[in-house]
Amino acid sequence: MSKLTAWERMEIIRQKGRPTINDYIPMLFEEFYELHGDKLFGDDGAILGGIAVLDGRPVTVVAQVKGRSIEENKRTNFAMPHPEGYRKALRLMKQAEKFGRPVVCFIDTPGAFCGIAAEERGEGESIARNLFEMMRLKTPVVSVVLGEGGSGGALGLGVCDELCMLENAIYSVISPRGAASILWKDASKEKETANMLRITAEDLKEFGVADTIIPEPPGGAHKNPQLTAENMADSISAALHKLSDLRLEELLERRYEKFRKIGAFTE
Repeated sequence: MSKLTAWERMEIIRQKGRPTINDYIPMLFEEFYELHGDKLFGDDGAILGGIAVLDGRPVTVVAQVKGRSIEENKRTNFAMPHPEGYRKALRLMKQAEKFGRPVVCFIDTPGAFCGIAAEERGEGESIARNLFEMMRLKTPVVSVVLGEGGSGGALGLGVCDELCMLENAIYSVISPRGAASILWKDASKEKETANMLRITAEDLKEFGVADTIIPEPPGGAHKNPQLTAENMADSISAALHKLSDLRLEELLERRYEKFRKIGAFTE
């Protein structure tokens, strides 16, 4: 495991050529059928969802979508979901629960969209509803942080039984730039703040927030996307295999305890 700083990892995950979920889906799954819309307002390009086949087993996939060009980013709102994106995600998760499919979430967002229209349509409520419903979802949930896992926008897909992180991914309650702006009123201290926040995969595994670190090739996932996808598929399959052995009551209790212990400390 490379010993890079949080800022060095942020530079890697912001590489223009870093693979996105659209690159990974054909490498991870034998089949994928996309489903659209939240049945309330519309379809959100920042969240992709559907039914896939992993190792011959049907799963529901929900993912945040980053673009690699200005056109892609405009279609996906720079991976910042609106409320209808989180409601689409929850609709698909409840469908998975109904049909007994495990859920696999892919997190890759700087945060939820904070525009006026999103607030008017209930951005905060939609994320809170996902947290509430995912905590008691009666099917296994595995979440994978592909790159950026920012704030509540990431947590809206992050309540899970197993949290996997790519080696260079970060997962944070606030972006380093946002934290620097609050703490020092100076966004230019982003690099210094990133290295203080303890937001790397190694940090979060040490804290018990992340369960598995997925190796990347030296230099980052863009150096060998296929190898990264193979490592990811192995980790997801292993997590689902482990979770499938649990009784439903045990699964839900284990998920509850996982989140109850986050942030606990002694002096």
